[in-house]
Amino acid sequence: MPADFPPWDRVYAFFRRWRDHALVREFHDRLRGRVREESGRDAEPTAGVIDSQSVKADAVVGADSRGFDGGKLINGRKRHVVVDTLGLLLGVMVTAADIGDRAAAKVLLERVTDAHHRLELVWADGGYTGSLVKHCLAALALVLAIVKRSDDMRGFVVLPKRWIVERLFAHLMRSRRLVRDFERSTSSAEAMIYWSMTMIMTRRLARSRSARG
Repeated sequence: MPADFPPWDRVYAFFRRWRDHALVREFHDRLRGRVREESGRDAEPTAGVIDSQSVKADAVVGADSRGFDGGKLINGRKRHVVVDTLGLLLGVMVTAADIGDRAAAKVLLERVTDAHHRLELVWADGGYTGSLVKHCLAALALVLAIVKRSDDMRGFVVLPKRWIVERLFAHLMRSRRLVRDFERSTSSAEAMIYWSMTMIMTRRLARSRSARG
C-alpha cells in the first residue's frame, strides 16, 4: 500500500463493503454517464460491442471458478464484457475460462439490457453466431450484429466496431492487478474491473476539462 494509506486490511474492508453493496459499480456507472455527456452523447447508450478475454488465474483461484480455454490455451478465468461505442464499460461477467461465449453472453446481455433500456444494437464476433442472435431479438428486443473476418484476410486486420472492445482489454492489461486474475471470488474480479475503468474515466474527464481551461 502507498505510505499515506491506512493498513491494507482497513482499505480492503472498504473495498469489500463497496463490492457487497454494489457501490463500486454505482460509482462507475454514474461517472460513465458524465463522461458520455461530456463527449456530447446521451447518458444512456443505444449501441454496444460484446467480447471476451481469457486470462491466467493465480493459485488462490479455486477449481470452482477456474477452467481451461482450449482455443487460447489458458488455464484461468474469462472476462465477458459489453462496452458502448466510446469503449466505456456497460457490463462485465467473470466466469471460468471454459465457459462458452454464447452461454455467458445470454446471461450478460440480459443484465445489460435490464440496466440500459435504450440499448438496441450490439456488435459481436463470429463466436456469438447461432441461436443467440434469435434469442436476443425475441427475448431482449436486441439486434446482435455479427462482424466477421473475411476468409481472404491475412495477418492483423482492424475490424469495424470490434476494435472498440479490444481497446478496453488493452487498458485492463496495463493494470498490474488485472494482468492475471488474483481474486478468490468472481464478484471481486468484476469489482476490480469496474474500479479500474472508474480510474480510467476519472483521468479522461480530468484531461477533457483541463483542455477546455
